[in-house]
Amino acid sequence: MTKNAEIIAVGSEMLTPQRLDTNSLLVTEHLNLLGVEVVMKQVIGDDLERLTAAIRTAVARSAILIVIGGLGPTQDDLTREATAAALNRKLVLSLEQESILITRFRQINRPMARNNIKQAYLIEGAEAMPNPHGTAPGQFLSTSCGAVALLPGPPRELKPMVEHELIPRLRPVLPRHVIRVRTFRITGIGESDLDTLIAPVYTKYTNPTTTVLSSPGDLSVHLRARAGSVSEADALLREVGNPIAELLADRVYSENADESLEMVVGRLLRKHRATVSTAESCTGGTIAARLTERGGSSDFFTAGYVTYTNREKQEVLGVSRELIERHTAVSEPVAAAMAEGARRRSGTTYALSATGYAGPEGGTDFDPVGTVYLGVSGPGGTRVVRVRYGRDRDRVRLLATQGALDLLRKTLLKG
Repeated sequence: MTKNAEIIAVGSEMLTPQRLDTNSLLVTEHLNLLGVEVVMKQVIGDDLERLTAAIRTAVARSAILIVIGGLGPTQDDLTREATAAALNRKLVLSLEQESILITRFRQINRPMARNNIKQAYLIEGAEAMPNPHGTAPGQFLSTSCGAVALLPGPPRELKPMVEHELIPRLRPVLPRHVIRVRTFRITGIGESDLDTLIAPVYTKYTNPTTTVLSSPGDLSVHLRARAGSVSEADALLREVGNPIAELLADRVYSENADESLEMVVGRLLRKHRATVSTAESCTGGTIAARLTERGGSSDFFTAGYVTYTNREKQEVLGVSRELIERHTAVSEPVAAAMAEGARRRSGTTYALSATGYAGPEGGTDFDPVGTVYLGVSGPGGTRVVRVRYGRDRDRVRLLATQGALDLLRKTLLKG
């Protein structure tokens, strides 16, 4: 039987814009490695009644509960009291923990305030988890349904306690399970179209579970499989993932969750021993910025030209005045000439271009605001695509940059 977990982060400061709950991410990562799925996370302020109710509900609902923070010596540190109340157990002074506290304060040559003794109280039946980096020990309790763990909030105290104290206590009592993840990073399709395409596959399964995450121009499909072994979990991921990959075809630019589109393009350029330059108008240099975002981009990136006016297109890239007058600056022929001009001037293997109406003003009846022409020029010739991205200026520029990078990616894959 698989077991689920919940995490409660404690502290009113965690409910303000100034503090983020990053501790739960670390705990989740370690639980996942044990095959434990975290099904709920909560942030609860320093309120005894609310915290007690949240702990009582979580213990009844999930096999494992991890409570983070609220183990300090002050009046608003309520985790011990709330957990004891939720479990109908007493708080008991541990003479061993009291001695450890006294010794610790002597070692740092500081008097121990009276309220620090609060940290020596353990919930009835709990096992103390040593904290060499702080004064508050963690606590581990076995329950009829599973386990409850109390962890300190400071990351420098929490991380080693999770790794060296919590996980070794959980591992022997958990059924052997693993969680494996397969990720598809996708561009060139909208979220609703993506779901329409792949839903007939993934909706047949509850294991793996499927999640679609969306950001402008970039989508991710995450498959999470739970099984008794790595080979079983990977088999489940292949069973669901391979048909999805076939449906998505070249829209998938990576199966590495941490690999961005520009990283993929850079990797392909290095593989082909190729170089690239850019000629940008409406995107204002953002294509070049993304290509050079990571160190080592000088391996493949040579030059970027931001030619915002017609004059610069003519003088820097060699686009003829007649061509612009005949077709306008936002047109297929001009996008092609920009890419060819950048490639010729810089001597690169490939060149990308972008010209369009980012808005909010401009546009024509045929090419309204949001229309962008993206070009790529290379050894196999020059290709231009016409795309429409709506009327929001920031979105148009972002999507045009994504589209240009994807155009180069697909060109490199064919080459």
